[in-house]
Amino acid sequence: MNYSELFTLLAPETLLVIAALGVLFIDLTTLRGEDIATRMSWGAWLTVGACFASGVAAFMAPTATPAGYLDGMLVLSPLSPWVKAVILLLTGCTAIVSISSRFTEHAGEYFALLILATAGMLFLVSTENLLLIFVALELLSLCLYVMTAFNKRNLQSAEAALKYFLIGGISAAFLLFGFSLVYGVTSELNLAKIAPKLASATPDSLLLVGMLMVVAGFGFKVAAVPFHLWAPDAYEGAPLPSAAFIASGSKVASFFILAKLMMLGFANAGGSGAWMNFSSGWMPMLAVVAGLSVIVGNVAAIAQSSVRRLLAYSAVAHAGYALVGVLANQKSEGLASVIYYVATYAVTSVGIFAVVGAVQDRAGNDKLPAFAGLSKREPVLAFCLMIFLLSLAGIPPLAGFFGKFYLFKSGLLVQGGGPASLGMLWLVVLALAMSAVSLYYYLRVLKEVYVSVPAPDAPALEMPWAAKAVAVVLAFVVLLLGCLPGLLVNQLVAAMQVGAN
Repeated sequence: MNYSELFTLLAPETLLVIAALGVLFIDLTTLRGEDIATRMSWGAWLTVGACFASGVAAFMAPTATPAGYLDGMLVLSPLSPWVKAVILLLTGCTAIVSISSRFTEHAGEYFALLILATAGMLFLVSTENLLLIFVALELLSLCLYVMTAFNKRNLQSAEAALKYFLIGGISAAFLLFGFSLVYGVTSELNLAKIAPKLASATPDSLLLVGMLMVVAGFGFKVAAVPFHLWAPDAYEGAPLPSAAFIASGSKVASFFILAKLMMLGFANAGGSGAWMNFSSGWMPMLAVVAGLSVIVGNVAAIAQSSVRRLLAYSAVAHAGYALVGVLANQKSEGLASVIYYVATYAVTSVGIFAVVGAVQDRAGNDKLPAFAGLSKREPVLAFCLMIFLLSLAGIPPLAGFFGKFYLFKSGLLVQGGGPASLGMLWLVVLALAMSAVSLYYYLRVLKEVYVSVPAPDAPALEMPWAAKAVAVVLAFVVLLLGCLPGLLVNQLVAAMQVGAN
């Protein structure tokens, strides 16, 4: 190994770190005397440029690293550029949505944290080593904690960040202790080397405890029940761009590494979560978490009057849906369905937060009545919001429908359940029933948008052109991936097949 080769492989992450320092330097020197609107605009477009350059570097980097390279600390595959491209797209959209925000005077610091969090996510995508997985997760988490608390004028922001940090610290301890137990059992940190060590016998009690702690640690990262208590406060109290980023990019990276961890490192210790066919392993643990998530998330969302809290509980439910794909324990169809689902969900979430931000800026809150008559006040945004919400509900021909279709299909044929037991049939039926429940609270929002009459003194809605363009483009992406899901799914499957060969 030489440093020039290492920098070539790490070009996307290196560019992001340089960009973070550059944005901070420019804001504190050249733009120091400018007004906040100018500084936010410069910071946002510099972030977008950095994401574009990093995306180009990701596709120009070598398609694969040699087997056992750096003991799995750096692993590139044909799938890596696609996942990185999704994350960078979400970061760029979040930066554009931030242009009109005035929640802080520290523009350079905010965008530097946004870029560093993205670098942490790219490291997550590029590793199969337990130690680096933990370090990258903590880099991402620390940035998110600070971004949640960035609005110093809002006590809700400080409260949300404190809860997020405290629960996050506990989850990090669980995750690290779980990794240490796995290392104690296998004497390996590389996921590819851990798998053969777990293939010989039934998982012992020490390994089961370790896997339980790992599930708990990642359950926090993806906001799955019962590790979701931070999510409603963080979604509601965090500055809107920060909440959009928490709901989108961090979910893509977290689910990707969770799926890789379970399907590669723990594949031989899965057991079975099929109905009446349970056996010890991580699959029954994750099946219970998934079932609780879809129930609690959808039922709790019904009672919400704040759209941001509604979206938080909706995110809990969607975490349960995505876990069905992880439970498939298949490195081809199962992983592809997870990536497709969380990518389309993340795109939809950023679009929704862009619209919610426009309404909240004018009305002063995000309660349901603030959306009354949105179709008459701003028909383009109302139409985009309808596409996003119906996609989350799984209505065809939108991207969310095909995302759930692929997930539930892979769940029915889950490895370990077998065709006779139809794998996770009980969980798929539960998820389908709760999807029908979710349609109710999404339609509550659309009822305000299209049926309710706006108040006579309702303020005119003026959304910055850049944020409006983001909402329109993302709505088009949701429609396109719904009508032509193969545009993304085929690329993901082909990339995994090439990597397997």
